[in-house]
Order: sequence, then structure tokens, then C-alpha cells
Amino acid sequence: MNPRRKSRLKVVMAVLSGLAVAVGLTLYALSQNIDLFYTPSEIIYGKNNDPETKPEVGQRIRVGGMVVDGSVKRDDKTLKVTFDLNDIGPAIQVEYEGILPDLFREGQGIVAQGTLVEPTKLKATEVLAKHDENYMPPELGDQMKKQHQPMGISEADLKGKSERDATQISQPFGENK
Repeated sequence: MNPRRKSRLKVVMAVLSGLAVAVGLTLYALSQNIDLFYTPSEIIYGKNNDPETKPEVGQRIRVGGMVVDGSVKRDDKTLKVTFDLNDIGPAIQVEYEGILPDLFREGQGIVAQGTLVEPTKLKATEVLAKHDENYMPPELGDQMKKQHQPMGISEADLKGKSERDATQISQPFGENK
């Protein structure tokens, strides 16, 4: 092999090695930030009832479910709150220290993100309350009411107009009454 080919081969090998290291470091960094989503049933039984897919203690996860009625317990001296979360199956306990969202209440759907500290206990670092697609913050609703005043057209006006339009459409051309 001539010296020119050897130098090209060295450059190609160096570029490929650098690329492999960059891809490896990127994948390692991403694996540290992945939070998998589970339901309480999947935490206890595993995804698709497969015990191999159960999250491990110490793993960062997100859990979504409904807050069990009567399970919310607040510490009077701190912002610590514990509550049970379930879906259609068994419940898990969630422990959170901080200010809960305004929409948080018993029977409400929430998503909690945190670390699994026991097989059925999550120490949450963030709690998000779910709402339906019709939710609108009160401030925005008030502003919209102020800006969008009624046009002053009654339903009778609308019905009369639509009936008139319907008769005009149903009559052949040139036969206006």
C-alpha cells in the first residue's frame, strides 16, 4: 500500500472513530434524561402484565392516573403531601413536597414525575394536573367575554333569514313570489 493511501485510511479511521465516540456520548446523555411513562397497574404488574417490564426501584418515571378519593394527606407544618394514584387496577402511593397545581383534587387525573423509591411508592419532583380540552383560564375567559360582545341578532332573525333563503333556493329561476 502506498503512503498516500495509508494517510487517507488513517484520516477515514480517525473520522469514523470520532463519530462513534460522539454517537456513544449522545446516547449515554439521552439515556440519563429519559423518563418512561407508566400507569399504576403497569408499575405493579409490568407493561402487558410482563414482570420483566416493571420499573426498577431508583428509576425515574412518569406515572399517570386518578387521585384516589380520601387518600390526600397533607403535613400541617410543611408542604409535604401524600396521596394514592390508581387507574383501573391497584393504587400506588405518591409523595410530593411542594405547591400542588390549582387543578389538583381528589378524583382528578394527574401525571407525577419522580423516582420510584419502593415497588409501589413514587417520590415525585413534579405533579401536573390534567384538564379536559374545554378548559379555559378564568382570566382569558373574562377577556374574551369583554372583547366579543353579542352582535344583536336574535334567533328569530336568523330563522327568518334561513327560511327565506331556503324558499329562494327551492324555487326555479325567474319565479320569485
